[in-house]
Order: sequence, then C-alpha cells, then structure tokens
Amino acid sequence: MSLCKWVSFLLIIHLLNSSQISSSSSLTSNGFSQIPSKFLALAKRSDFYDWMVGIRRRIHENPELGYEEVETSKLVRTELEKMGVSYKYPVAVTGVVGYVGTGQAPFVALRADMDALPMQEMVEWEHKSKVPGKMHACGHDAHTTMLLGAAKLLIEHQDELQGTVILVFQPAEEGGGGAKKIVEAGVLKDVSAIFGLHVTNQLGLGLVSSREGPLLAGSGFFEAKISGKGGHAALPQHAIDPILAASNIIVTLQHLVSREADPLDSQVVTVAKFEGGGAFNVIPDSVTIGGTFRAFSTKSFTQLKKRIEQVITRQASVHMCNATVDFLQEEKPFFPPTVNDKALHMFFKNVSGDMLGTKNYFEMQPLMGAEDFSFYQVSMPGHFSFVGMQNEAHSPMANPHSPYFEVNEEVLPYGASLHASMATRYLLDLKISSPSNSKDEL
Repeated sequence: MSLCKWVSFLLIIHLLNSSQISSSSSLTSNGFSQIPSKFLALAKRSDFYDWMVGIRRRIHENPELGYEEVETSKLVRTELEKMGVSYKYPVAVTGVVGYVGTGQAPFVALRADMDALPMQEMVEWEHKSKVPGKMHACGHDAHTTMLLGAAKLLIEHQDELQGTVILVFQPAEEGGGGAKKIVEAGVLKDVSAIFGLHVTNQLGLGLVSSREGPLLAGSGFFEAKISGKGGHAALPQHAIDPILAASNIIVTLQHLVSREADPLDSQVVTVAKFEGGGAFNVIPDSVTIGGTFRAFSTKSFTQLKKRIEQVITRQASVHMCNATVDFLQEEKPFFPPTVNDKALHMFFKNVSGDMLGTKNYFEMQPLMGAEDFSFYQVSMPGHFSFVGMQNEAHSPMANPHSPYFEVNEEVLPYGASLHASMATRYLLDLKISSPSNSKDEL
C-alpha cells in the first residue's frame, strides 16, 4: 500500500471491531476526522489539479444541452476507463453511472450534472465555448470535473471503502428533469443516501453553505397562447387585441403572490416570455407568453398552478380572446422542493468542518431557485450544498445563467475532496453503526 494511502486499512478494521464504538455513533466523526483534510491535500497536488483543470476546460469548450451530452459522457467514460472504474451507459439517455468500492452494500451515491445552457458566452478567454449559442453558464462543467476528481481519489483508496460509491453523471438538469429519469432507470434503488453540490459565487473560496430542511423551491413552467383577431392598428374596433389581453393577464398573475399567498409562504410567479406581432401597425392574431412558478410546499405549488390556468383563460375571455395553457410537463417536468435530510445535514457539517474548519460553514436561507436533485430526495435521503469559489481579492463574479459567468478553477479540489470525503466517511460510519450490513451485490 503506497504512502499516499493515509488511512491504514488495518486501523480501520481495528476501529470497526473495537468494542468501545457504540451503535449510537452513526453520522459522527468516529475518529476519521483527518480523512477530509487529507483528501483535500491530495486534490491540491499540482499534477492532480492540472489534470482537473484540463478536463474542465475541455468540457467548457464543447457545451452540450440536456440529453445531448454525447461528447461529454464520452469524455467521462474515457476518464473512468483510464482509472479502471466500471460503469453503466447509457442511463437516462446520455447519463453515466460509475461504481467504486466493494460492489456490495452499503451503497452511497454522488451526483454531478453535465448539461449546458442555450446562451452565447461573452467571456473572452482561451477556452471560450466553441459552440455558438451554447455555454456552460451554471458550473456544470466544474461539477462533472469534481466528480471525476472524486472518482480518482476514491479509486486510489478503494481498499479502504466499506461499501460501494455510485457516481452519477447526470444529463439534463436545466429543466429536463434528468434526475427523474435516473431514478426511473432503477440504478439507485439500493442507495442509502445521495450527495450533490453546486459551485457558487456568493461564497468565498474554501467556504461552504447549506441548511437542514427546505433549501430550494419546487418549480414548474407554463406557456400560454392567447388568440384574438388580427387587424390594422389604426382600426382596433375591427380587431380583438391579444396583446391587450396578454398584458392584463401578466398584471393579474402578479396578484397571485401579492394578494392570495401567505406573505410567510414564499412563492414566485414570473412571466419571462412575450412573443407576438411583427409590425408596428398590425394587431396580431395571437401572442404567446410563458414563465415559471415556484413554491416551497406541494399545497402552495398546486394552488399556484390551478390559479395560473384560471387567470389566463378567464382574463382572456374578459377581452373576448381564447387562451390555452400548457405546463410543458413532458419536456420540463415539475421539480419538487429540494429538502435536506436532517441527519445527513449534521453529517455534512461534521465532514465539511473537518475539512475546512467549522468557521467556514455558513447556514444559508432558503432560495427560490430550483434543482432537479430533489427527485433523488423524494426516493432516498439526500443532501445538497454549495461550495464557494469567489476570490475575495478579485472583483465580484457574475451570477449563474449570465453570459459572463466564470468558474474559479481553484474550487475544483474542494469539490472533488468534499465528494470523496462524504462518500468515504458515510460508508465508514454506516459500517460502524451497522456492522452486520447485508452483502447484497450489484
């Protein structure tokens, strides 16, 4: 066993068999507090770091949208093969699911999303997107790289894993519900817990944040076509104006939150799309509007959906127009709220504290953003967190989904080592608390 394998297998066996370890020690440090900091040191090695940077830049240069991640998944498979990591492909169209460890229970999963966004990159640098109209503007190139980094750390210490780590390289997070398809594929049916993370410019490098319970909102999309009767703009009395109807619909939709929702129950309705007309002096036959709605509870989410449809169809009728509403659930399934498991959150705080120091963990407030990681949490205990990448010495970085979004590549070792630490420690803690764990094979 090489010197870099800093966790002695004999020591682990000794600890696992020690009569002094009680069953109540699950999800605590259990004497393994050095694992996260050691993983971080390994991930910061110049050769390891340079390897991750190279992978991230290759992915960034060739962004692919949801369920189109053909080359990205090919890169992932190539790197896993180099490491000797077995995998399944395709899963959920373009997804890749890798396996490191014993091949037996217990199982813990780590997830990274791979898809890009349909937008033009405006950052001028050597590794700018080579695909017009497509860009990694949410850090998924970094997430994929971090999980590959975690795979490399884990395979180098495979002998110490007390179970199996499932590596989920997921397609189509950006509205496509790739996580839902991963769950439906059945590859996670025996998993005890799943962990995911996201880079953020709202925290400094080396800081992490999360919270117990509701973290991100449930979300849905809608699109409506309001049909009237076209005509000359100078003779509106001979037309039925769908633009006027749509304008009133948009204003009324804003009242759903301001006048119908409990002020202490956070909700959002935003119309972000308005298409109609092509001339200055022609009233069009129809217009199309679209947007998103968010809520933290299933009850509020369902009520918003119901009222959105009522407002659109009935306001259209008031203006003598017809309206149809499509919630686009086939291509953009509703995302449930992202809700962190209580025990896993305490575990995350322990592990991240051992890696970075407890002072570098920040409790965050719930956000109205959404994540399809929530589909995993519906099926199994899960935890989602944010890893900071803002260099405090530089100007503030652009927010996600901006054409000026950038990734501080110094964050890569933090994400890779946090992934690897969470999986390793979780399996060790689970083994200690349940030494008679079943040996079911994959």
